[in-house]
Amino acid sequence: MFFNNRIRPQSLNALAEVKYQPFWLDDSARPEPAPALTSSIQADLTVIGAGFTGLWSALLAKQQFPTREVIVLEAGEVASGASGRNGGFVASSLTHGFQNGKSRWRKELPALVELGHRNLDDIEATVKEFKIDCDFLRSGELDVATEKYQAEQMPQEAEDSARYGERKRFLNQEEIRARVHSPSYLAALYDPNVAMVNPARLAWGLKRACKELGVKFYEHTQVLQMEENRAGVLIKTQYGQVESRRVALATNAFPPLMKHLSFYIVPVYDYVLTTEPLSAAQRDSIGWKNREGIGDGGNQFHYYRTTEDGRILWGGYDAVYYRNNGVAPQLENHPQSFAKLSEHFFQTFPQLSGLKFSHAWGGVIDTCSRYSVFWGTAFRGKLSYALGYTGLGVGASRFGALTMLDLLEQRETERTALQMTRQKPFPFPPEPFRAPIINFTRWSLNQADENMGRRNLWLKILDALKLGFDS
Repeated sequence: MFFNNRIRPQSLNALAEVKYQPFWLDDSARPEPAPALTSSIQADLTVIGAGFTGLWSALLAKQQFPTREVIVLEAGEVASGASGRNGGFVASSLTHGFQNGKSRWRKELPALVELGHRNLDDIEATVKEFKIDCDFLRSGELDVATEKYQAEQMPQEAEDSARYGERKRFLNQEEIRARVHSPSYLAALYDPNVAMVNPARLAWGLKRACKELGVKFYEHTQVLQMEENRAGVLIKTQYGQVESRRVALATNAFPPLMKHLSFYIVPVYDYVLTTEPLSAAQRDSIGWKNREGIGDGGNQFHYYRTTEDGRILWGGYDAVYYRNNGVAPQLENHPQSFAKLSEHFFQTFPQLSGLKFSHAWGGVIDTCSRYSVFWGTAFRGKLSYALGYTGLGVGASRFGALTMLDLLEQRETERTALQMTRQKPFPFPPEPFRAPIINFTRWSLNQADENMGRRNLWLKILDALKLGFDS
């Protein structure tokens, strides 16, 4: 189904009482932030950024070396960035999906698939070990076809991916519509190796687990400058500083503290809605009893899932880049995207006409040209970084953190031996060229969606060079 972007009155009416705040963060369980750093301190490891990569880095480092002093510096609050604004899909894929992994790292894809499955199991084990109340559910994900050409490709992908260790199952039209009632569904692939989670509560739970092990947090503490010295790295903040032997940089899409990294990532805004809780009759009208995550097969795609209290979270489609790498609070509110999301929601579930949306928000994603996390070091190995998850970081961030710690400790592991770890993505051009190239690519992807997936010359060139733009 190619989505019609003509906005009808019912779609706007559904937004009339919306609260412009991330649903996950509108929670009475939200913890009080830690105080800001206001003195000079020392640490063995300083983690910059308290999103998922930073939280996993701190937790895993403390588990590996319990006697080391580990601190976390966060410019805002834990989960205030992408970690509290995403859809809560915890995918086992480390490569932004099977097809992307196959096109880039075919030889080592069986190992990457196995590492991804193990990583998801370890996330679930951590949730249980620390009794993190985050609605963790191994529901799996449905990749639904809404166009004939998408459905035709799915049986081959299920067969192909099985050879690399995946366990995807093809569902025909009757099977998928029996599972979730949408007139737009033609077929689907079911991936069991995906979990759903309340991402903010997962982040807050990881913070609590870190603190129980002795990690110290400083929130509302923006890092202004880093300088290498003989002992390690001097980190300067607004009101204090840290002398740290090692640094793990986990700043996601926010302006990186090392200028050259800005060539590798592009901040892209993604927009999301949640509905009010559905009535029993409304739930019966759509089925969806198993609470699977769902994504559609377009280049511009939607992702959606149900929440513990019976809402539907509906996001994606637009991936908006603001000129000069714009990242700012005012960009989180984008009425045109909210209206488009609302319209597409009722095209997918027309039986829910009259349902209202309760929350609307935006969040910034760190996309890179290979769509998946990359790593590196600086200051002669005293600092390492992990960036570029491109929207699938809830699960992959733990693997990213583990690999980052391996690099800091100069350990040779199965992770550091990967070609994926040793390679960097191709950099994006700087402004003033960046914005027009990205916007032309977005236009080309939209044209492909309108023309049965047929890719124009520009997209074919990008495919041949293994370059891309995504959210």
